[in-house]
Amino acid sequence: MANYEKLTASINNGDNNAFRELYGSEPAVLKRNAERYTGLLDLFNREFGKKDVELFTSPGRTEIGGNHTDHNWGRVLAGAVNLDNAAVAGKNNTNIIRILSEGYPRFEVDLSSLAPVQSEKFTSAALVRGVCARFKELGYSTGGFDACIDGGVPKGSGLSSSASFEVLIGAILDELFNNGKVDPIQNAIIGQYSENNYFGKPCGLMDQTACAMGGLITIDFKDPAKPVVKKVNFDFVATGFSLVITDTGGNHADLNDEYASLPTDMKAVAAELGAKVLRQVSLEQVIDAAPGIREKVGDRAILRAIHFQKDNQRVVDQVEALERNDFKSFLGMVVDSGYSSYMYNQNIFPVNNVREQGVSLALALSDLVLKGQGAWRVHGGGFAGTIQAFVPKNLLEKYISTIEHVYGKGACRTLFIRHQGAGKVKF
Repeated sequence: MANYEKLTASINNGDNNAFRELYGSEPAVLKRNAERYTGLLDLFNREFGKKDVELFTSPGRTEIGGNHTDHNWGRVLAGAVNLDNAAVAGKNNTNIIRILSEGYPRFEVDLSSLAPVQSEKFTSAALVRGVCARFKELGYSTGGFDACIDGGVPKGSGLSSSASFEVLIGAILDELFNNGKVDPIQNAIIGQYSENNYFGKPCGLMDQTACAMGGLITIDFKDPAKPVVKKVNFDFVATGFSLVITDTGGNHADLNDEYASLPTDMKAVAAELGAKVLRQVSLEQVIDAAPGIREKVGDRAILRAIHFQKDNQRVVDQVEALERNDFKSFLGMVVDSGYSSYMYNQNIFPVNNVREQGVSLALALSDLVLKGQGAWRVHGGGFAGTIQAFVPKNLLEKYISTIEHVYGKGACRTLFIRHQGAGKVKF
């Protein structure tokens, strides 16, 4: 644990290797993040008093391959990005966790009762309680701590702010009470447990794993209790391409039924083939059975099953392309994945609101600017929210100006894949 003066000296106005690893080398970005952390330290001192603390970071994530494959035990390709949740945290020698997040009311979680609280559903307190409950069930230590958090992963950005927050809490508990014993994958599984059972959202495990692990990873969920995680060694920065995430401004509020229909449709096809999930059957089996099950499951379900099978295999092909440094082939597969999501998975716009197609329009604009020179696809859950594009340097200014002409200044975020996952900032 370190004191205020030591941490401030280590931050050194952003001129340090730890920040360059997390946020890149642009001086203005480093200075902004230095001010961010020192501001959190000042806020912590005002709110909780001066005590020894540590600095923590937890990245957002970008899904690069495997759109809606994880919930049917498929494969994904994902990366941690340089937008993160940052925190200052220290023990308070009580049984209560006290958290103040910038822009939100302070809340407390009493660890004497770790059962789910109905009134906490869909709140940060539920996520904290769920993470602590699972830590305790698995034999890890918990305890009271104080924390000030800056949520640099925007809600609704498609970069998975909730998963980043969950594994941030896990990283704090691990560092303060468990001497770093909790494996990153275990931290991810704990975060998913909390979101499923306390927060009330039936998510897969991709988001938490990418945030907890860091870097570029591929995950195979064939055995969902023991996902196989593999680091992919590829330097995106060296390609000269930028990863651009565009927020199309759509509202996710009324889309729960749309999101729920995706795993439901896929699993309905699997059930007709005597399986639990689509990973347990083949594309050939789906096609062979299609004439006999159309009336039972509907044509959309069969189309979504085809998407799953194709995108699941595409992840393997994408990883192989990156590992042999064939970036051009990789880009082609990103586009193919996007087309599959549009035509087969049908998660680009909600069927009950065809007038509002922000994601569709952003993809069309991307096609106009990048065709033959870059790649673009829906990002994350779909229906509203964000798209992802890989943009060559010579088209970056044109791409951003074209997109922001429609969606407004600041709609595009230029990111990179960072190596560190959730954990202590190590100076």
